[in-house]
Amino acid sequence: MSTPDLPAREAMEFDVVIVGAGPAGLAAAIRFKQISPDINVVVVEKGSEVGAHILSGAVIDPIALDRLLPEWRGEDTPIKTAVTDDRFYWLGPSGALRLPNFMLPPLMSNHGNFIVSLGNVCRWLGKKAEALGVEIYPGFAATELLNDGDKIVGIATGDMGIGKDGKPKPGFTRGMELRAKYTLFAEGARGSLTKQLIAKFNLAAHSDPQKFGIGLKELWQIAPDKHHRGRVQHSFGWPLDNRTGGGSFLYHLDENLVSVGFVVHLNYHNPYLSPFEEFQRFKTHPAIRDIFEGGKRLSYGARALTEGGYQSVPKLVFPGGALIGCAAGFMNVPRIKGSHNAMLSGMFAAEHVAAALAAGRAHDDLSDYDAAWRGSDIGHDLWRVRNAKPLWSKLGTVLGIAAGGADMWANTLGLPLFGTLSHGKPDSETLSPAAQSRRIAYDKPDGRLTFDRLSSVFVSNTNHEEDQPPHLWVADPVLQKSSEHDVYGGPSQRYCPAGVYEWVERGGSPSYVINAQNCVHCKTCDIKDPNRNITWVPPEGGGGPNYQNM
Repeated sequence: MSTPDLPAREAMEFDVVIVGAGPAGLAAAIRFKQISPDINVVVVEKGSEVGAHILSGAVIDPIALDRLLPEWRGEDTPIKTAVTDDRFYWLGPSGALRLPNFMLPPLMSNHGNFIVSLGNVCRWLGKKAEALGVEIYPGFAATELLNDGDKIVGIATGDMGIGKDGKPKPGFTRGMELRAKYTLFAEGARGSLTKQLIAKFNLAAHSDPQKFGIGLKELWQIAPDKHHRGRVQHSFGWPLDNRTGGGSFLYHLDENLVSVGFVVHLNYHNPYLSPFEEFQRFKTHPAIRDIFEGGKRLSYGARALTEGGYQSVPKLVFPGGALIGCAAGFMNVPRIKGSHNAMLSGMFAAEHVAAALAAGRAHDDLSDYDAAWRGSDIGHDLWRVRNAKPLWSKLGTVLGIAAGGADMWANTLGLPLFGTLSHGKPDSETLSPAAQSRRIAYDKPDGRLTFDRLSSVFVSNTNHEEDQPPHLWVADPVLQKSSEHDVYGGPSQRYCPAGVYEWVERGGSPSYVINAQNCVHCKTCDIKDPNRNITWVPPEGGGGPNYQNM
């Protein structure tokens, strides 16, 4: 917020500002201090604590950890559960077919990887960073880019204590300007400032549109006799139809804990589809439901994830900074893994920034970082799987997965089959009109295995100060009614996993209701709205979910 009658913001100077305390941001911060303790680094994090907004499956490839902190295996860490059993299934409506592991490309193997709570891994990395002298400010949302001409010279954090009317309340606190020689953006998928940077510097001019999925996850404590520590299980097929991409994961951690999740690719066509309801329905499959019998759901969350891969990575640099992690789009979709590449990119960027600082540079274009990533382990990882997503989208699940698997095998052997395929249009343009679409009937939740949105939001520990400016902006309410509602049947009330959006009849006409306090910061609305009419911006710092063990 920038209003003439507000006091000027205080400013602090750093060598490097990092936006986001996820795997990429924390790995970068640690690497800076390893290179030189004199590099002055600060990390800002919109969550109430490090890890509060981190949501992932997660099975992690330890390649980045081994390079960043080679001593980690001998320490007390939250990385305790090695993968011991790796399974892939095709689900039909009433049965499951296990795919033999020998048929899968070697890169799909999870042996040597670890099942973790990525939030807890970030909490541990945060402590490592602070021990090295990194300053971390949780509860402070980066809301504004600071410019000096065409250069980025830092960020400003949001004001605290602004009412819905836009006026300061008692206890109002002005945001801070954090100025830096270089600023790294590690906001994750569809970060609000990253989105502005991509537009401002035209970073996506020579790349495919970024593609996204929505990942939904629950953490359960299950009966001991149903628990298989170290088991990793993925599936595709039912309940999604052949035109709709997505799949599931079941990860058995320690202490009888199981992470269960479902991913729906956001290029789906049917506006009546609800990713949340598909997730609940998945758990009722005969091959799945018995796992949860006698168990208890502990937590729930949802988050968008980048799926464009190699051909959708934008230009990563601009005068004064760079994109790292999932802000850059480094997730490997077939492996459902991004944290290893996120950390590698953070380390990689830190090395290039540190070299620039040592040479006395500031606020310039880190072109070497952008030029080098495709020849790095990140580029190699994404290159082999670059056609899996476009083949799935073009051919459907059955043929697409078969063709994608063949292409991954061929790329592993250095004999690519298809070159590099394009993704086509962005996810906001893939919905069919409601009149041309099939309505989907979902069963009511039973409260034991399947749940509704509001009870799910409750166990995500989501909280927002209600008297604050809206953080979900609808640019044109008339367009929202005439198109999102009248043409597409109001898909926002179905694609949102938290019950934020509702179309309610009032006085004989539909009214758009936004329950912003429910928002779990997944960013799906910012991605999937058919008119790109909804913009997600950070709410007051510290608001949103507070995920525990997720």
